[in-house]
Amino acid sequence: MSGNEIIGKEELNQIKKIFTKSNGVLFAHGFDERRNNIFRTKIFEKNFAEYMGCKYAVSCSSGTAAGTLALMSLGIKSGDEVITQAFTFIAVIESILMAGASPIIVDTDDTLGMCPKDLEKKINKKTKCIIPVHMLGYNCNMKEIIRVSKKRNIPIIEDACESLGTKYKDKYSGTLGKIGFYSLDFGKIITTGEGGMIVTNSKKIYLKLKALRDHGHENKKGVHRGLDKALLPGFNFRMTELQAAVGLAQLKKLKKILRLKKKNFTLLKNILKINNHISFRKENKNHTNQYDYLCIQIKNKIFATKYYKIFLKKKLPTGILPVAMKWHFAEHWNHIWKKYLKNKTNYQNKWENCKNLLNKTLSIPISIKSSQKEIIKIGNKINSIIVQ
Repeated sequence: MSGNEIIGKEELNQIKKIFTKSNGVLFAHGFDERRNNIFRTKIFEKNFAEYMGCKYAVSCSSGTAAGTLALMSLGIKSGDEVITQAFTFIAVIESILMAGASPIIVDTDDTLGMCPKDLEKKINKKTKCIIPVHMLGYNCNMKEIIRVSKKRNIPIIEDACESLGTKYKDKYSGTLGKIGFYSLDFGKIITTGEGGMIVTNSKKIYLKLKALRDHGHENKKGVHRGLDKALLPGFNFRMTELQAAVGLAQLKKLKKILRLKKKNFTLLKNILKINNHISFRKENKNHTNQYDYLCIQIKNKIFATKYYKIFLKKKLPTGILPVAMKWHFAEHWNHIWKKYLKNKTNYQNKWENCKNLLNKTLSIPISIKSSQKEIIKIGNKINSIIVQ
């Protein structure tokens, strides 16, 4: 969570330009003359693709919409199975169901990312896609997941909603599979309020994505929308020019945000004292971190619960874990399993490693606006609690 911390005059100036230079055209398409042929959504997509080092980027209304569009662009349908992981956000499951497919949930490894061994066990003839989810700025083991993908000839869609700006070796997360997607909601590293972005190097997929998010429109240049050709059945998952204007300003701040995140994350991590009660979340080799959360793992659930209560009393910040675990761990989603799945027993108590790790993990959000003095104070408070 950083983009929202530094929203300011840059974003405001971009929004003002919609009215001073484009006569208030808020829609992403058409009105060419009135808008002086300035299409901010297209510019945002172009700049985003260039930043990520990929050929194409397609904007949409949310990260959830982005995941749904990605699946639809691969032709995922009823009867297909899509594999994802137990530690994720519920939106991934919603996207799979929206596409008509069945979600297959695998356990996580000790990094809290998709377990490649469990992934390989769950693949069968119905498996049509793998969605690893890079949670809280830490990446999954993409080396092994890519190996499995190639071995079994199953495409990867990366959910990089919480890992924009991280890398595996020299490539950005989200660009390692067939498709990648990102959330730009108000709690993400950069924000457009609501919004999502999808990236790919496939022109075929790119054209499908553009049509799918806009009622099937081809959006052929020079053709009035009323006369435009429909390429395929679609829906309305469009981004507006207001969102794109904010996104243009935010994207320019991304490198700065990541730099400040790393600085404060590293400072806090170095202050915390490792003892028989505390360790840090494991990270995969050759991956960079987004530094959005520092995840500390406590000796066991009993101590983790005890420390969390003390954190609350001392007004220490905690993030997704454990505050919002209900929305980020598959075991809690009976409202989905009961409605959509016939064999409900397959979705009960199947992700023990993930459950054990989540029950003893506390995530500390890293603010880019925190001073060195404030970070040191937080670190010293945590140390005083953990040693009790």
